[in-house]
Amino acid sequence: MIILPAIDLVDGRVVRLKQGDFARSRAYAHDAEALAIHYLSSGARWLHVVDLDGAREGHPVQLALIERIAKRVRVQAGGGVRTRADVEQLLERKVQRVVVGSLAVREPDTFIEWLQGIGPEQLCLALDLRLGDDGRWHAATNAWRSADAADPFALLDRFAAAGLRHVLTTDIALDGMASGPNLTLYRMLAARWPDIRWIASGGVRDRGDVRALAEAGAAGCVAGTALLEGTLDLAALRDFSDLAGIA
Repeated sequence: MIILPAIDLVDGRVVRLKQGDFARSRAYAHDAEALAIHYLSSGARWLHVVDLDGAREGHPVQLALIERIAKRVRVQAGGGVRTRADVEQLLERKVQRVVVGSLAVREPDTFIEWLQGIGPEQLCLALDLRLGDDGRWHAATNAWRSADAADPFALLDRFAAAGLRHVLTTDIALDGMASGPNLTLYRMLAARWPDIRWIASGGVRDRGDVRALAEAGAAGCVAGTALLEGTLDLAALRDFSDLAGIA
């Protein structure tokens, strides 16, 4: 299990959103680069960097800042990735793994081409899920402002057959809420697609949640608010690194 500290960026500032809602954001008085160095010195092996400006605009915006962070620590980064050129820009700026969400859901054939042409180790699918009134999971796109009609699990079958290795999955209802992760969801995903390295996101509060996610089959988890608020201690960045990781 690897804990990936999250650094979410708006206008170069470190923020956290509740359930992906820009109107429910909290800014922190941290310099993003200094925070990255702090996490690195505390034992982080990866960072999860989200260009929220890019997600809102539909193309990467915070490229220079992401590059400065990626020169110091391994980074998976996303936000607004819509074209192959976007992917290549991030890889050229030392990002180790590019997170692709909306494009993959809306244009699965294109994403499969990227998996086969760029390589599955350089790409991470962001599958952001919202449980609908019909009792089914729906994939959210466009910075979580839209719901796609495609069956997210049918997409996973296609992507897994094409070699997909890394998936970041968020239960949107729990994101930023510090109410605990959806363990049932991650158990189901890990059991159905055991060859995928699942990165859990949303609701992580403390060491108990990290341990529970590892037992549920997650290879990694993203922690944002819990680290910023201190409910998850920085020592956990080292303590859980001996479990199965995503690297």
